[in-house]
Amino acid sequence: MKEDAFIYLASQSPRRAQLLGLLGVHHELLLAGPDEDAEALEHVLPGESPTAYVQRVTALKLDAAVARHRRLGLPPAPVLCADTTVAFGRTILGKPENRDDARRMLAMLSGRTHRVLTAVALQHGRRRHAALSVSRVRFAAVDARRIAAYVASGEPEGKAGAYAIQGRAAAFVEHISGSHSGIMGLPMFETAELLRKAGFAL
Repeated sequence: MKEDAFIYLASQSPRRAQLLGLLGVHHELLLAGPDEDAEALEHVLPGESPTAYVQRVTALKLDAAVARHRRLGLPPAPVLCADTTVAFGRTILGKPENRDDARRMLAMLSGRTHRVLTAVALQHGRRRHAALSVSRVRFAAVDARRIAAYVASGEPEGKAGAYAIQGRAAAFVEHISGSHSGIMGLPMFETAELLRKAGFAL
């Protein structure tokens, strides 16, 4: 792979950009335009499992990013996409609709173990590589007062499961099993493996 090689990151998440930078890979953002309804891609199908959901949404996001790359006539380079979802059993906890919804989700997770699933996909020419990271997170019992204070901070907004493990919610986490970076939104190990398949020497 040439020294000036880079990839496109199709994600608005600053956490993913930061984690990708830790791998030493130069990247450029390839974000959805105002004419694209990115939220529509995250609609859950009836009876869909969390695993099937996060893999399907990631594939759809990558399809959209590849089409965007082609439409804009950008220089060729691999395109990377990822999506993270929080699952309590078979229940998918997406981004909270409002503060009441965030409080509801956090109360559900309090004192219990849930899963965080992050799917990653990389389009390299005509080849597509994909991986899935599954981690388990146990919250300590969190009372209503602490939940309300956390929700009032605004941090749960736009976060799957209504929390960010790299923020104040870290104080709720009693135990994790799996990938901390995967819980943040981009599993480093799986992402590195996909990049190696695309010819990057990490």
